[in-house]
Amino acid sequence: MLTEVVFFDTLRTGLWIATVTALPILSAALLAGVGVGLVQALTSIQEMTLTFVPKLLAIVGVYWLSMSFMTETLVDFFQNHIIPIIVGG
Repeated sequence: MLTEVVFFDTLRTGLWIATVTALPILSAALLAGVGVGLVQALTSIQEMTLTFVPKLLAIVGVYWLSMSFMTETLVDFFQNHIIPIIVGG
């Protein structure tokens, strides 16, 4: 039986898992954006498309490095929280 307590606990855990798995990618995008913005400010190059490629490369690189962590975290969440609720345990 899915009570309110179980529902909200699962929702809270799911939101925390989403935050933890998104944090490396968002941090990489933030750091790349600040770094490129600093270089643009120091060199007076104001090209709008210049920030896109370093951010994209940083995001893809961090995603590739943290893919196993994200997969393990999501699989663990589904196996230990979601599937037992669906089965009824």
